[in-house]
Amino acid sequence: MARRNIYKHSIELKKLTVKNSERYEFAKQLENIPYRGYEVEDITDGRKIVIVKPGGKQAWGKMRKEDYFVFIYNPLEQSLWQITHKQILEDLKQKAEKDKNCTIKILEVFEKVYKGEEPDDILKEISLVNPIGENPEALLKAYKWIWGQEDVNYPKGKGREMSWAGLKELLENLKGV
Repeated sequence: MARRNIYKHSIELKKLTVKNSERYEFAKQLENIPYRGYEVEDITDGRKIVIVKPGGKQAWGKMRKEDYFVFIYNPLEQSLWQITHKQILEDLKQKAEKDKNCTIKILEVFEKVYKGEEPDDILKEISLVNPIGENPEALLKAYKWIWGQEDVNYPKGKGREMSWAGLKELLENLKGV
């Protein structure tokens, strides 16, 4: 028998014991297994950016073993929000409708992170005003990890350029370029 789907990678393990039982009870126990992830960014409002690896993305019928999910985690609510490109872009468009100049400043900071600067380093120097919607800090820190995810999933392709294109277009439109 040929063995397939073998990955060479370190893994952090935590012992888990679930005794077999009748199917509905067993399923209920399995659904109660806690999620595991990595805290990768702190947000000043107490939430965190969390990644869960592997993410399970498949491309051309093959699992992308280095893929991960990006969430905004709220410890007070015990909630994980799997934020998407579309949600972030829509939020930024709503910000632009409310306050064009604040949104230009936010998008200029996004561009710095896109080019490799660390969000916390930028935010020490710049104060971002939020005209409406999600906290720009949360969006910025989430996108840092989404861009990393794209770079991993598309190493020979455009990676982060795919999602930056929509943000860049919005920035250029707002600036009248």
